[in-house]
Amino acid sequence: MQVGIFCPIGNNGWLISKSSPQYKPSFELNKEIVQSAEKYGFDFALSMIKLRGFGGETEFWDYNLESFTLMSGLAAVTSRIKIYATAATLVMPPAIVARMATTIDSISNGRFGLNVVTGWQRPEYSQMGLWPGDSYFGKRYQYLSEYVHVLKDLWGTGSSNFKGDFFQMEDCQVKPQPQEKIKIICAGQSDEGLAFSAKYADYNFVFGKGLNTPTAFASINDRLKKQTEKTGRNVSTLALFMVIADETDKAAMQKWRTYNEGADLEAIDWLQDQGAKDKTSGGDTNIRHMASSVSPVNINMGTLVGSYEKVAQMLDEIAEVKGTEGILLTFDDFVKGVADFGQRIQPLMKSRINADTEVPSLMNGLKEEKLA
Repeated sequence: MQVGIFCPIGNNGWLISKSSPQYKPSFELNKEIVQSAEKYGFDFALSMIKLRGFGGETEFWDYNLESFTLMSGLAAVTSRIKIYATAATLVMPPAIVARMATTIDSISNGRFGLNVVTGWQRPEYSQMGLWPGDSYFGKRYQYLSEYVHVLKDLWGTGSSNFKGDFFQMEDCQVKPQPQEKIKIICAGQSDEGLAFSAKYADYNFVFGKGLNTPTAFASINDRLKKQTEKTGRNVSTLALFMVIADETDKAAMQKWRTYNEGADLEAIDWLQDQGAKDKTSGGDTNIRHMASSVSPVNINMGTLVGSYEKVAQMLDEIAEVKGTEGILLTFDDFVKGVADFGQRIQPLMKSRINADTEVPSLMNGLKEEKLA
């Protein structure tokens, strides 16, 4: 099973809390985290794009780096880990994104991939005068389908003459072409989102669900499978989970309680309000999930809380869910969390026993113990 790190490109990562670790994003912080992830054998690093935060006392996500620029820098200071940037497709023309992607493909020597998002939070775009109107909610995946069609034309042949409702290309040229196939991720959980992923994406990125319920997202994989049966393509799932681990279950659960007790309610209210704006029947349930679950302090992503051993067991359970190829991880404390994963959790995981890591003594020691 692949394991990825969801880079903390926004302030305070994914905890909307006054009592969680407080920090601003920086290149140096993300470099430390991703280089550590590469050291411990993580397979990929992905960064989101956010153009406006949720405010509140913690100014949650009011401070954000830009995804392509950050991942370009990280591509230059890593050598093995796969690098994914996110394109805010509503404000980034596909021909420009195709050229930026090809550039990072060159910097990374073929390690670059792309996450595409339609855009769902109106103030991100209306603040720049670039929101196309709320009717866009119902057209988001039609728009994204044309967008990716243009990308694939340009990466595949170096030119595009695509004519659609949203894009009119006229002998558009992008050269050189990428040295490796640029894989595409899309985050879809609605029927429309899953249909898009089944047709255009290589991976579908989904939110895990609940607290210590590692396989609760399995039904989404089943729905994706029904869509891929129509397209004849193989699209696997990358499931997003937060890990909060410690020496004991009790110690880890105390952290979780502390973070929830410090919830930044003003920022959470803003998130919930924005997540409810899409009234279309095909509204992406990733967004609605953010606005409707029992643990909004970490944006309602699936959360694994427990001892290092318990977390390892739950991660192995995720690996057993049919159609799941990888896990995208966040941590309450990213620097410590990545190191703890590499040193304390990964060596206990059956699904990671052959991970490519620079600390082979940990893995080999576990193998020798199992063989004894």
